[in-house]
Amino acid sequence: MGGQACVLYGAAQFSRDTDLVILAEAKNLQRLQAALDELQAVVIAVPPFEQKYLELGLGVHFRCQAPSCAGMRIDVLSKMRGVDNFPELWERRTTVQAEDGEYEVLSLPDLVRAKKTQRAKDWPMITALVEVNYFRNQLAPNPAQIRFWLQELRTPGLLCEVARKHADVARLTVGERPLIAEALANDPAALEKSLAAEERTEREADRAYWLPLRSEIERLRRLRRGSSTEANDP
Repeated sequence: MGGQACVLYGAAQFSRDTDLVILAEAKNLQRLQAALDELQAVVIAVPPFEQKYLELGLGVHFRCQAPSCAGMRIDVLSKMRGVDNFPELWERRTTVQAEDGEYEVLSLPDLVRAKKTQRAKDWPMITALVEVNYFRNQLAPNPAQIRFWLQELRTPGLLCEVARKHADVARLTVGERPLIAEALANDPAALEKSLAAEERTEREADRAYWLPLRSEIERLRRLRRGSSTEANDP
């Protein structure tokens, strides 16, 4: 659901870690723990690997120590802002066939939604993900792809192009994304400003979402530091 998924969709060349979204149920977490044990993966930060923290929306971070993957980081989540719950994500998943096996990744629309965070580095990736999909499919798009481009493209020129080619669909999309009206008017300068405002709104929403979660992370860090101090007392 992270950088590796972006690689598989052709929008990135490499990723230093692996991000997983999982179903946070006891039996499934036991299966994941068995896989992590094979990788000799250990938790490297708070929170600990417990179901209640995943259900809260926190990520659990691991570092692999097995020789075949030494140093690889794995981040595990179960809940994300603005993204549907796991059963729906699984129903919409994309199955990618690669030389070394089969991979289940977030659908492209779900991956784009998951990338709408407060982190500056995620926004160029959103742009790349949608543009790659557009350039691959622009000659013979299906209705779902056209709607996806109108909802998620972040390049003014391409938005104007899609709105011109598919004006009927674009007019129906204005209610969901008002800046499409500027694309229909072929106004790239106005679009640039509206896209920047759209990004600021999403980043602020993500900051607000993480505020209580960061408080919980700090609480867990204080508890861990306290336990460490007690263990070192003579």
